[in-house]
Amino acid sequence: MLELRALSFHRGGQAVLDGIDLSIGAGEFVGLLGPNGAGKTTLLRAALGLLPARGHSSLARLSARERARAAAYMPQGREIAWPMPVEALVALGRIAHPHSAGATDRAAIERAIAALHLDPLRHRRATELSGGEQARTLIARALAQETPLLIADEPIAGLDPAAQIDAMRLFRRLAGQGHAVLASLHDLGLAARHCTRLILLHQGRIAADGPPQAVLTAANLARVFGITAHLAQGPGGILFQPLDTIEGEDR
Repeated sequence: MLELRALSFHRGGQAVLDGIDLSIGAGEFVGLLGPNGAGKTTLLRAALGLLPARGHSSLARLSARERARAAAYMPQGREIAWPMPVEALVALGRIAHPHSAGATDRAAIERAIAALHLDPLRHRRATELSGGEQARTLIARALAQETPLLIADEPIAGLDPAAQIDAMRLFRRLAGQGHAVLASLHDLGLAARHCTRLILLHQGRIAADGPPQAVLTAANLARVFGITAHLAQGPGGILFQPLDTIEGEDR
């Protein structure tokens, strides 16, 4: 679904990404983690060919039309400029499929609206929604694109707890159906519980990559985030709770 080799990006003479190598395949829900400024958004944008990065990205090599059919992208920014109905905004995801039949488009739009529980809002102007409702609408737009890969930058930011869990379960189901999802996340607990794989980014480099319990180790959390935390296997999955910060030389 996505292959990056030696992907690097510099801004103002400083390396924002430095030699990123990774491959993401079908069936994976990959959480991209890291503190603010680690390079998560830059990595996603560079992988999509939206930044002039050095190195190889399998997506960036595609034409714009091919890329739109290979990967859907939900950016971090949530601003909706046009006062269009929610249903119409979700339908924009079908622009990537200009030759599909109307019934196919309608079915994809309805699946996306149902998946994000947007039916009561479908005729509301998107500009009149709350921040969380707008976020769900934008996830639905990406979902309606029905691509093999979904790339989302902080997709659950601003959602209430129930909506966050619903979205994470949705991404996990997509992976289970043979798609792949790459999402940058700040909630380490939800990432640990729902992602099949975590990639920990630190100062523009991959600090760890693997299953949640292998990535969220005490050493990695101290070095990258400067925190201590409790990680355990509960009856419903992995439980993660940040406990304290680590100062100065203790990191």
